[in-house]
Amino acid sequence: MKISFYTLGCKQNYAETSHIREQFEKNGSTVVEFGEPCDAVLINTCTVTENADVECRKIIRRAMKHSPDAWVGITGCYAQLQPEEIASVDGVDAVFGAKEKFNIQKLVTRFEKADTPKIFVDDTEDLDFVEASFSENDSRTRSFLKMQDGCDYNCSFCTIPMARGASRSMNFSEIEKHIRRLEQAGYHEVILTGINLGEYNAPTGERFIDVLKFIDGLKPNVRVRLSSVEPNKISQEIIELIAESETFCKHFHLPLQSGSAEVLRMMRRRYKADYYADLIGRIKSFIPHAGIGADVITGFPGETDELFEETYSFIHGLPISYLHVFTYSERDNTPAIGYPGKVPVHHRKERTTRLRSLSVKKKFEFYQQNIGAELIVIPEMYNSTTGRWNGYTENYIRTEFAGEPSMIQQPMRVLLQSIDGDIMIGESVNSVANSITPEYIPLLIA
Repeated sequence: MKISFYTLGCKQNYAETSHIREQFEKNGSTVVEFGEPCDAVLINTCTVTENADVECRKIIRRAMKHSPDAWVGITGCYAQLQPEEIASVDGVDAVFGAKEKFNIQKLVTRFEKADTPKIFVDDTEDLDFVEASFSENDSRTRSFLKMQDGCDYNCSFCTIPMARGASRSMNFSEIEKHIRRLEQAGYHEVILTGINLGEYNAPTGERFIDVLKFIDGLKPNVRVRLSSVEPNKISQEIIELIAESETFCKHFHLPLQSGSAEVLRMMRRRYKADYYADLIGRIKSFIPHAGIGADVITGFPGETDELFEETYSFIHGLPISYLHVFTYSERDNTPAIGYPGKVPVHHRKERTTRLRSLSVKKKFEFYQQNIGAELIVIPEMYNSTTGRWNGYTENYIRTEFAGEPSMIQQPMRVLLQSIDGDIMIGESVNSVANSITPEYIPLLIA
């Protein structure tokens, strides 16, 4: 059977799709690119925003256009929260929830078109942690490794706890096994992912700082990057560990959501704006070259023009590197949907545009600070026309430099020289294939 996959949403979804793909391959299926003729299509969905739901429907239509007779299965957060709704979409043959997505081949005996879609969705209570969720790709550069799932927080705008269940974590031995597997497969970067990564709590009681120390102590021949971590979960001990580590990338992604104390309270976030600002300051104090990203939501109910300006001014004054800006959209079964002070959609979008413009300025300022630095870049994409490689530094600067096709899988030390849009242009200094220890050599830092 030929099967294709399409993934929407977070890094966690990509890791899980990779795991499901591997299950099918082990049972004899051939995986083809999405859009190629196939017998079955599995779509892993997101439901963080209304656009994610709309995008899912578009992907279903695309799948049917390319392979009109193919079996179509849907899984992911949208499938868990709205199984009947997604099952009603023309072309869908089966829907799988959070428990069921790793047992598809046990639940479905014949991958054929059905007159009536089958729904395999149970509640999220007593979910077990799925051990081997990590992503692999042909370039063998970066891989996501899921070490935590679920969330115990109750943010007023979020449906993820309902879709993913309670927080649960992978044990140390499994983490080591998968890091070693990726290392042996030739990867040079592992990105630790989780729905609420900082809530890591091993079955034996170890917490987030403990697992970071454990991974650092493994001294793997890969660099390790953290994905998004809640600000209240970044302790001073973690900052100092990453500052001194030869394994962890000097990069943090810390969801902010709002710079207004009032909006943060309504969102039920577990920190205040003052704490967030202090955290950023402490990170920069110990790791001056750290890349720091933030998530922000615009147009949350009750966010007046004045409160938005508080957020804008707050972010403007922070030494962060980039923003991921999301326009608030109402989600069923969340407290925020009933809040007063609904912001008109066009105002939400205007605020999103302003913050995205600010993000461009922030990134440019961060790039300027790195001109003259020598950083290690893992080549990811090669342009045979220009003869140039593209990849990321350890502090998350997208970098382009000239090189040979043979440089693939060879971490390169690159001198950052100039800025071209959202990319820095550099010159390779030498290969560091025998060691990818992140280094930062400031030469002309302003």
